[in-house]
Amino acid sequence: MTQRESSSVSFDEWRALAARDPEAFEARRREVIAEFIALAPHCRREHLEQLQWRIDRERQRYKDPLAACARLSGMMWERLYGRGGLLAQIRRLDSCWSGEPVPEPPRARVIPFRRREGSRG
Repeated sequence: MTQRESSSVSFDEWRALAARDPEAFEARRREVIAEFIALAPHCRREHLEQLQWRIDRERQRYKDPLAACARLSGMMWERLYGRGGLLAQIRRLDSCWSGEPVPEPPRARVIPFRRREGSRG
């Protein structure tokens, strides 16, 4: 199936397939996602594969589809508004272009762990 063919399948066709044959739906979903990732620029593929892996783990974790959807939506909003998210990166770029100083991101304080007596390592 080509990218064009997979993207031309309508929502109703996907819904009917999911209702009729959930296993075929899941196999088709994975196939279309893999095709999409394969079409991405080489430098982005690993990131997309990692993101899809994380999405799949969240879907497994929440058996209720609505709960999984809510969790994935939260992940998306975190990527947009969270620390180091898209909006923060856009603001940093804007600062660069406007000549304003770019604020350093906050740094974590690293707490050293002491080695226990008699421990290996």
